[in-house]
Amino acid sequence: MSKFGFAFLALLMSCQAAAQISDDVIRIGLITDLSGPYVDVDGPGGVEAIRMAISDLDGQILGKKVELITADHQNKTDIAVSKAREWLDTRAVDAIFAGGASAAVLGISRVTAEKRVPLIVNGAGSSRLTNEDCTPYTVHYAYDTVSLAKVGGAALVQLGLKSWYFIALDTAFGASTVNDTTTVINASGGKVAGVSRHPANSPDFASYVTQAIASKSQVLALANAGSDAVNAIKSAKEFGATKAMKLAGLLLFIGDVHGLGLETTQGMYLTDNWYWDLNDQSRTWSRRFFSMMKKMPAGTQAAQYSAATHYLKAVKAAGTDAGEKVMAAMKAAPINDMYAQGGKIREDGRMVHEMYLMQVKAPAESKYPWDYYKIVKRVSGEQAFTTKSESKCSLWK
Repeated sequence: MSKFGFAFLALLMSCQAAAQISDDVIRIGLITDLSGPYVDVDGPGGVEAIRMAISDLDGQILGKKVELITADHQNKTDIAVSKAREWLDTRAVDAIFAGGASAAVLGISRVTAEKRVPLIVNGAGSSRLTNEDCTPYTVHYAYDTVSLAKVGGAALVQLGLKSWYFIALDTAFGASTVNDTTTVINASGGKVAGVSRHPANSPDFASYVTQAIASKSQVLALANAGSDAVNAIKSAKEFGATKAMKLAGLLLFIGDVHGLGLETTQGMYLTDNWYWDLNDQSRTWSRRFFSMMKKMPAGTQAAQYSAATHYLKAVKAAGTDAGEKVMAAMKAAPINDMYAQGGKIREDGRMVHEMYLMQVKAPAESKYPWDYYKIVKRVSGEQAFTTKSESKCSLWK
């Protein structure tokens, strides 16, 4: 080969090597609720969890600095979509992590699919993200409405709690939760007496609770989250629903229980994707989180740490931040950490892991700070999430 040929080859190899990382930074963008009803679900705690993951990998991958930028979408789809597009067009963001309202995150997923950039979802529950609206670039990591339904709905019907009434958020998440849980309840031999739907940030749940009591159902199921779930529980206690019905929080978080207190929440059932007091590994990580945030992490915040770690390790394994190759690496590698053991990301983008039906302890049962739950049932990921025969995702068919 001529000198010119060798020079050209060297130049080509140099360009290919440089192209492995899009710029001098591996940039993660977190778009979530930082000021609204789900601020304790993800919010500043989710930001801190991702920072912990970056720090634990020494703040760099492949010799490049890892940077985190954040934005508050205020649970508005137009803001979420606009910010995602801005980041991908002008900020060279390599992956977006998203939480908060499902409608906002579904909007983001269309942008990331178009741009071929990974989207990792923690804190938005709609199963549409890995079902009819699945994309090759979306990973749904923590939980979804199908798992909430299968873990909470089926297990409680099996315990003899067969008649249900829903108080549901009038959004994509609320609709998915009610629909998915109703399917499971009916299949398990139960029935749904009715649904009361409410707008986000509702201050008054008196009329909804009164309708639930009048239904004479055994279960008052909450298909909402954050401050709406908290206000619904307060009303249920105030109007005596807890004396006649079992409360089931289909998406309740440990911060909610802490704020309400065990006297108000004792005996409630809830579905969760993780609990800080599961084992030595979860306790060790959670105490680190507590030292910075002064509260124990929600399952979504633990999932943010795990997902960020898994993403960054995939970038390292792929040798690039190119979305398609990173997604392949994420799906190829198992997840074994403080969040999940034997977790895996399927072709539809669903991260499959163990889920839990919990019951809130009575005050006398709690032996130390944040000792709030007892595990009623552990449910494997294969049982908890959408099966292949149930899936509407074209990627998995």
